[in-house]
Amino acid sequence: MTFIETIRSAFEAIWNRRLRSTLTVLGILIGIAAVIMTVGLGEGASATVNSAISSLGTNVLIVTAGSATSAGVRGGSGSASTLTYADAQDLASHVVSPNIEAVAPIVVTEDEVKAGTKNWTTQVDGTSASWLKVRDRSVSEGRFFTPAQVKDGAAVAVIGSTTASQLGIGGAPLGQVINVAGVPLTVVGVLNTAGDSNGFNEDDIILVPITVAQSSISGSQSVSLIYLETASSATLGAAYYEADNELLALHQITNPKDADFTITAPSTLEATASSVNDALTFLLAGIAAISLLVGGIGVMNIMLVSVTERVREIGLRKALGATPAAIRRQFLVEATTLGLTGGFLGAGIGVLGAIVLPHLATTHIDIVWWAVAGSIGVAMVIGLGFGVYPAARAAKLAPIDALRSE
Repeated sequence: MTFIETIRSAFEAIWNRRLRSTLTVLGILIGIAAVIMTVGLGEGASATVNSAISSLGTNVLIVTAGSATSAGVRGGSGSASTLTYADAQDLASHVVSPNIEAVAPIVVTEDEVKAGTKNWTTQVDGTSASWLKVRDRSVSEGRFFTPAQVKDGAAVAVIGSTTASQLGIGGAPLGQVINVAGVPLTVVGVLNTAGDSNGFNEDDIILVPITVAQSSISGSQSVSLIYLETASSATLGAAYYEADNELLALHQITNPKDADFTITAPSTLEATASSVNDALTFLLAGIAAISLLVGGIGVMNIMLVSVTERVREIGLRKALGATPAAIRRQFLVEATTLGLTGGFLGAGIGVLGAIVLPHLATTHIDIVWWAVAGSIGVAMVIGLGFGVYPAARAAKLAPIDALRSE
């Protein structure tokens, strides 16, 4: 029997048992598609989180307040009112913190904003003139407010493009008066678009001088967090040490373990997030791999059943001169064909799912080509590996015993 005849016989056998073959292929298909999509989901989540964290910069430190306790329940980090604008001003001194280049304190509130007859609820951040530099942002129209306007509590605002659009002033926003919590503010600038960052629309925001936010909008003298920018990532450690020591002294804390604030670096958050995402990806891919194993067992099952059903055929082929190697090759070709068919179909469905699902849900799935190619290779190995035993069993059948069977 030539190799071409072997392939033809294998395809005929698969076609004659197409329902059973389809179910076997389906098991492999589901496993391959699941592996591709879970790996892509993990990679997409990791890329999204890392992008959001990296957007903060590699030379930035974030100071957040400690946790507050209310009615015996301890809140999360940042829930206490332990950071003040005075803290930020002190850290901005190059005498106190020579390695800190810029400081941007932020008071975060969410308020209803009105412009003419339209209204919109969005995040309102009170900050300093350094915010633009520290956050690595820019304005597309107008300008950012100045240190003098922050000091004087000028009633000005810089808004995001989405906010401008929702308020109906996207065409000519500069000079427009918007009302935030009953406070009229003149729009002096519009931020360049930045898109979504970790589920937050960076273009749907209003920035006002921190003095205005504290005196007229939030009514609180505390700040939510403080951004600290250094000249480079090389001075990040020194800046951390300076900020930590200065805040401990300002808050009169002698034991660092009792600190009512936390200083973090985005690079540390990125490493932690990557570690968690890698673990989740590995777990999900492992679960999907189990379905591949089940699919492989399905291939072995159908091939063993096929050997049992085709005993007389095998015996006749041997009686007509077919060698054990030819019989073994035929069954291996059948098993490999089932595995490859499931692999290619599963890869196609997995890639299609990775393209379509992000349009239906707020998730991001990366198409990881090494996972696609690896899955197809695994499918072939599964078909070949789980087909070895049935093929060997068929090749060992004695012609006389096979012909006697009913």
